[in-house]
Amino acid sequence: LVGKKEMYIPYNSYKLDSPTLKYDDIIKAGHINQDLTRYELHRVWEVVGTVKPSERHIYAKRHMYIDEDSWQVALVDHYDGRGQLWRIAEGHAQFYYDHQVPAYTVETLYDIIAGRYIALGMKNEEKHSFVFGFAAKAADYTPAALRSEGVR
Repeated sequence: LVGKKEMYIPYNSYKLDSPTLKYDDIIKAGHINQDLTRYELHRVWEVVGTVKPSERHIYAKRHMYIDEDSWQVALVDHYDGRGQLWRIAEGHAQFYYDHQVPAYTVETLYDIIAGRYIALGMKNEEKHSFVFGFAAKAADYTPAALRSEGVR
């Protein structure tokens, strides 16, 4: 635990979640559309994770910045084995007032060395949004149940 500090983090990303947007409106060359993002000055807790000398991992070190209000990870800096900054992750958060829960609108992971990125969790073009309050059973996770829910 490094401690508490203030920094700009992705926050209240309601514009990114608009059902009027197409994925092509969000996904752009090199980064998501910055006209749709929103950042706020927030108190965060910085936590550094370092791989033990006896272990191996793709990331040798991570600096995680956890929002003090929602306790969601807002930003992560990923370092390679040479100590070089390799990837940067952003969790664009919003609050779902009708369910009283914070969640990510989109998560991005930028590979700054390769110059590419991935954006996850968008639902702008989906017919259904998140299902809150779903009561899962162990039988929902059998191979047969998972096969029946898969999309080809």
